[in-house]
Amino acid sequence: MPLSRISWLATLGICLAAALLLLLDGYYGYMGCLLAVGAAAAVNLID
Repeated sequence: MPLSRISWLATLGICLAAALLLLLDGYYGYMGCLLAVGAAAAVNLID
């Protein structure tokens, strides 16, 4: 697995984990922003 793919997977995982934490704390706007960044990272994983 190439290093670039690993870095995008790590970015996606971090964004999803942070979005979950923000959801639990009630920060819905910031959660949406992190989900958008995670979606952008996920787009880079599609070959």
